[in-house]
Amino acid sequence: MKKVLILCTGNSCRSIIAEALINAECDGMVAESSGVKASGRVNPNAKKVLENEGIWNEKYHSKTLDTVIDNDYDLVVTVCAHALETCPTFPKPVKSLHVGFEDPDGKDFEEFESTLVEIRKVLLPEIVKVLRQAQEPSK
Repeated sequence: MKKVLILCTGNSCRSIIAEALINAECDGMVAESSGVKASGRVNPNAKKVLENEGIWNEKYHSKTLDTVIDNDYDLVVTVCAHALETCPTFPKPVKSLHVGFEDPDGKDFEEFESTLVEIRKVLLPEIVKVLRQAQEPSK
């Protein structure tokens, strides 16, 4: 199983949605998420969009970076510019990827639906590609 960490600022919308999508749709991967300044809550619209997809799980919650920093990951993904700029150095070397998404927090529910679709279409294939390339022997 490849382990993926999704980082954003508040860990209330984008990273939670990405975590749930990876866990539901990417065979051979397990995802966690965290925030560099975790809000301590999951945005109700993020929860609702995941419930509508049938992939909400009560284990999804806003986590601070210190709760995951010592875990082993095959890939760390930042989904916002702030997380990219403030991404910490992990104790062990880990491959990283940045694919930014606009924060739907404070916007209409339709923005959360759009964010989910965008993460599914853009981020998931990129994660699969990066992890596949990491497995290929060097030439």
